[in-house]
Amino acid sequence: MNYPSTEQIKERCQLIADRYQIDERLFFQIIEHWDQKDVCIESKLNESFKGLLHQVSLEIGKINNEINLEPTCRMGCAFCCYYPIIITELEAKLIKNFIKNMPREQSDKIKNKLTNYQQHYSAMFTEASQIDFQTDSEFKQKYRAVHLPCPLLDLETNSCMAYDVRPIPCRTYLNYADPKICEQSAMPKETVSFEFLYQPYFEALNCFIQWLYEDGDTGFIRYPDDIYREDYLVNWLT
Repeated sequence: MNYPSTEQIKERCQLIADRYQIDERLFFQIIEHWDQKDVCIESKLNESFKGLLHQVSLEIGKINNEINLEPTCRMGCAFCCYYPIIITELEAKLIKNFIKNMPREQSDKIKNKLTNYQQHYSAMFTEASQIDFQTDSEFKQKYRAVHLPCPLLDLETNSCMAYDVRPIPCRTYLNYADPKICEQSAMPKETVSFEFLYQPYFEALNCFIQWLYEDGDTGFIRYPDDIYREDYLVNWLT
C-alpha cells in the first residue's frame, strides 16, 4: 500500500488553514440542549461532556474528508497511549464519573486496574509524574522515554477501556503515514495533532459549567477551581 509522504501530509494539512472553518455553534448547541433538559445535574454533566468529545471526533471526520486523507490508526495500535496526556481536574472528574456509571463488570475491571496501576509501575510512575510539563520544553520526549502506559489502556487488547470519553488529545492526534512509523520512532515527525479543536471544545465545556454555577448547582464539579487545575491523566486517575 502506498502511504503519503511527510511533505504530502503537510501540503494536505495546509488546506485546513485555507478551507476549513469550525462551526462553533455545533459545540454550543450540545450544551444548550443539555442545559434545557429536565434531567439531574449528573446526567447534564455526563451527556454534555460525551457530546462535546463526540463533536471533536465528528470534526476530525470532516477534516479527513476535506484533505482527502484517511488515518492509518487502527484498533490494537496503541503506541500513542504512552504519551503524556494532560487534562483538567474537570475532565478527570467527568471521566471518573463515567467509569463509575459503566456496567458493573466493566467498571470494576477499570477500578481494579487503577488500584494496582501505581504499585505495578511504581518506579516508572514516579519518574513520569515528576516531569514538569509546565516548564520543561522537552517534557513530551522525556515522558515518552519512560514508556509508561496510560492507566486506561487494556494491555491484553491494546484498546482504551473508556473509549467513549477518551480525552481530547487522544482524539486529535493522528497518523496518515505508514503505521510502522509509530513502531519505529517514539516521536514520529509524520504524525499530526489538530490542537486547534481544543478551543471550541473547552469554551463550550467551561461555559456549560458556568451556566450550572449561575443556576446554583454544579454537582460534583467545583467551579471555577476544576477548570484551571491541570495535571497528567495518570496523576488524576491513580
